[in-house]
Amino acid sequence: MDYKDRMKEVIPMDISSYIELLTNISLFEGIEQKDIGGMLGCLQANKKNFLKNETILRAGEVISHLGIILSGRGQIIREDIMGNRNILSNLEVGDMFAEAFACAGSQRLPFQVVAITDCTVMFLDYRRIVTTCSSSCYFHTSLIHNMMKILAVKNVLLTQKMEHMTKRSTREKLLSYLSEQAAKSNSKIFSIPFNRQELADYLCVDRSAMSNELSKLKDEGLIDYDRSDFRLLKEQLS
Repeated sequence: MDYKDRMKEVIPMDISSYIELLTNISLFEGIEQKDIGGMLGCLQANKKNFLKNETILRAGEVISHLGIILSGRGQIIREDIMGNRNILSNLEVGDMFAEAFACAGSQRLPFQVVAITDCTVMFLDYRRIVTTCSSSCYFHTSLIHNMMKILAVKNVLLTQKMEHMTKRSTREKLLSYLSEQAAKSNSKIFSIPFNRQELADYLCVDRSAMSNELSKLKDEGLIDYDRSDFRLLKEQLS
């Protein structure tokens, strides 16, 4: 089923079930809770439920809608012609995806978005966000401002990932990533959103080689870990 057919299957939003969540999403920052219902009606917001491992968006599609995770989890994944898998991003509740390509309009997706648990996604037509409607809804200015901020933040995050990727060795990539996660948590003790295979895919490294490096770092007294929970044991890792 292609993108247009999947968009035909979306169903109207049950606003009351998600109103509290929506007030905490960056796109709706500065917009009062009492106004969100009418706003989503103006934007013709819709939702669709996906089963675990179901494809939300396919690589190669040209899209006009952005998505927001309302429940469950997803991942943005890119695969090369040889089947090598690279996780570009983990998607949690409240996270937005594909907004840059919805904005671009004619650009085909270079990645796919997959549900890694059963999840619910809200779809919004990008054009309705950035175009003032006939009713001249006052919230459009806030929406446009928020969207620009989101795109800027996503660009910063992409730059941060590129910093990890430009490291030469698996060890250096791990140290760069773990240091960033500690800084983001403002603590030497933190959890990462990936299991071992997902972390290897995110950093574009071999899983076995990465696991060996993690063991070495632990033996050297630089880090400690239990599954996805980590603790830095030194002030500087790199």
